[in-house]
Amino acid sequence: MAKAQPAMASARGFGATKGGLGADGGCLKVVVLCGGKGTRIRDVSEELPKPMIPIGEYPIVKHIMDIYGAFGHHEFILCLGYLGWRIKHYFLHYRAEHGDVQLDFRDIDNPRYLATTEMPPWNVILAQTGIESMTGARIMKVRRYVENETFMLTYGDGVGDIDIDGLLEFHRSHGRLVTITSVHPPSRFGELVVEDGVVASFHEKPQAAGGLINGGFLVCEPGVFDYLSHDESCVFETDALQNIAADHQLMSYEHQGFWMPMDTSREYVMLNELWNRGEAPWHPGNLRR
Repeated sequence: MAKAQPAMASARGFGATKGGLGADGGCLKVVVLCGGKGTRIRDVSEELPKPMIPIGEYPIVKHIMDIYGAFGHHEFILCLGYLGWRIKHYFLHYRAEHGDVQLDFRDIDNPRYLATTEMPPWNVILAQTGIESMTGARIMKVRRYVENETFMLTYGDGVGDIDIDGLLEFHRSHGRLVTITSVHPPSRFGELVVEDGVVASFHEKPQAAGGLINGGFLVCEPGVFDYLSHDESCVFETDALQNIAADHQLMSYEHQGFWMPMDTSREYVMLNELWNRGEAPWHPGNLRR
């Protein structure tokens, strides 16, 4: 399971809400980046955006939302881009997709949804953030929905048995701007250099990576927006995280458990095999709270 690195003293405050919670003292808002084109997994599907590619009977974005939901976080902001209408269609028709529907053809425009499936207690904003926008621009474009609150951030293509409670507790303990969940994965992702829990440097997708890498599942203070812009070319990983690390405001929460992205067809097959065998570590019933 996850292991928190030692907390460091805060260099400056960023207006975090009390206890790292939302304005109501409850769950945090979760921003999910769902706008990329997913070019490396086009061999699985060219008709779906990557967040909608299924693991078992559900798209991966639902699995990600269920991870946060298992820890009581139900407020989601999905940053849409490429084929974003597919994601909108799924959530707009969620009840019909997963439950029984009765249609009276004399009143076909008013279907009756039968109480056969429990609906998750979600509040979901489906935000259009641009077809060509990079990750930093997408985050900046949903700033108005986050307001002046601590928020969580992740990518729409990776799952793991992340201890969200532990992640938040660690983030509250050090008082810095961003906490990133670092993992030990395949080596093609952004590499972190960590010294006593502080991220000393951040390098996005080096040619030969080793050690800890960016696993997503971040916690951010509102001050992160000071490192972003509305320019579509703004990349969160290079334009923001590298500078945040240089300012000693990026902390690492080390996750020792399961984590896997769905970036290739091989990973798609592996994740589906785990789910279909009932061995998915990220299943809500397997997450500790």
